[in-house]
Amino acid sequence: MSQSLSAARPRSRARFGILALISIGTMINYLDRTVLGIAAPSLRADLGIDAATMGWVFSAFGWTYAAMQIPGGIFLDRFGAKVTYFLSVTFWSLFTLLQGFATGLTSLLLYRFGLGVSEAPCFPANSRIVGTWFPQQERATATGIYTVGEYIGLAFFSPILFWLMAAYSWHALFIVVGAAGILFGGVWWIFYREPRDHRSVSQSELDYIAAGGGLEAKGAEKLPFSWANVGHLLSYRQIWGASIGQFAGNATLVFFLTWFPTYLATERHMGWVKVGFFAVLPFIAAATGVLAGGFFSDLLLKRTGSANIARKTPIIGGLLLASLIVTANYVDSDTAVIAILSVAFFGQGMVGLGWTVISDIAPRPLMGVTGGLFNFAANLAGIITPLVIGFIISATGSFQWALAFVGATALVGALSYIFLLGDIHRIELPGEARQ
Repeated sequence: MSQSLSAARPRSRARFGILALISIGTMINYLDRTVLGIAAPSLRADLGIDAATMGWVFSAFGWTYAAMQIPGGIFLDRFGAKVTYFLSVTFWSLFTLLQGFATGLTSLLLYRFGLGVSEAPCFPANSRIVGTWFPQQERATATGIYTVGEYIGLAFFSPILFWLMAAYSWHALFIVVGAAGILFGGVWWIFYREPRDHRSVSQSELDYIAAGGGLEAKGAEKLPFSWANVGHLLSYRQIWGASIGQFAGNATLVFFLTWFPTYLATERHMGWVKVGFFAVLPFIAAATGVLAGGFFSDLLLKRTGSANIARKTPIIGGLLLASLIVTANYVDSDTAVIAILSVAFFGQGMVGLGWTVISDIAPRPLMGVTGGLFNFAANLAGIITPLVIGFIISATGSFQWALAFVGATALVGALSYIFLLGDIHRIELPGEARQ
C-alpha cells in the first residue's frame, strides 16, 4: 500500500454519512430481531409457552433468515442496495410490529418467519455498501462502526424496553420498535445514493475510494445468477474458513440475543430491575470489542500491509475470548458472572470483522451472493443455538451445558481461522483479473 494512498485526504466525507445510515439501520435490525428475548419471560407466561417450545420460537427467525440469504443476495446483486435495503427494513419492521398482536404460538411463529425473510438481505447489503463506498484501508473500521449498532441499541435501549414492558406490557415493545423501523425506511429512501450519484461526494473522494479498491466499475455488468458461480465460490477455502468462524461467533451472539435475560432471571435468580441493569454491561463490552477490533485491524493493515495479519489476528483473539464464557459455570458472584460474560461478549464483538474479510475476498460482480452464502452459514447458528440451549434447559434444568456448548463452538471457530481460511485476497471469476 503506497504512502500517498494512505496520506490522501479527500475533500468531501460523504462516505461517513452513508456509514451513519447503515449504522442506524443495523441498530434497528438487531432491536427488531432481539426484542423477543426481553419479552420472552412475560410472553411465555401470557401465551403458555414452555422452555423447549420457546427455543423453537427463537429459532424460527433463523430458519427463514438463513434460507433467504442466497435469494436475498441474488436480489441485491440484481436491484442494488437502495431498493433492497428499503424493502428489507420496511417489511422486517412491519413483522416486528405485528408480533405485538400475536395471540398464540401459530401467529408468533408466522411473524418470526416473516421477520427472518425480510431481514435476510441486510448484512450482505451492508457488506456491499462498505466494499463500494470505502477503500480497503478503512473497511475494518467502517465495518466496526456499523456493526456496533448490533450492541449499542440493546445496551442503551434495554432499560427503556424493560420499563415499557413493566409499565404497559410485552406488546408495547414490538409496536414501538417496529414503528421506529418503518419510519427509518423512509429516511433511507430519501438519503441513500450510490457513490457516483451522491450530490455531496467530490471527485477527489471518488478517486480516493477507487484507489483503495472501492466503487463499482461504471456500467459494470450485472451477472445473472447461476449455480455454477455458487459452486465456484464454494471451491475456495476462504469462503469456508470465514463462514465457519462466523458461525462460531454467532453462536455466542445468539445466546446473548435470546436466552441471556432468561439465564439471569432463572439461573442466577436476579429480579427484573437487576436484570435490566446487568443486561446492559455485556452489550457495552461487545460494542467496545467491535470498535476496538475494527480500529486495531486497520492499524495493523497500515503498519504491516498484510490483510492476513490485520484481519485474522483480532478475529482469532476474539473467538478465544468468547470461549471463556464457560467459566461462568464456576463462579457464584453475580458481579463475577457479568464480568466473565462481558469479556466473552467483548471477544464476540471482534468477530464482526468477518464481514470485512468478505468485503476483501468477494468477487465484485457477486458481492451479494458471496455475502448471502457467508451469512447463510453464519446464521445457521441462529437456528441451532436456541434449539440446543432450549433442549439442554428442558433436559437438565440448568444452563451449565449450554454455556459449555457456546464456548466449545467458539474454539472451533478460532481453529477455522487459524488452519482453514488461508490467504485473504479478492476471489477471481473465470476471465477476471485479480484486483
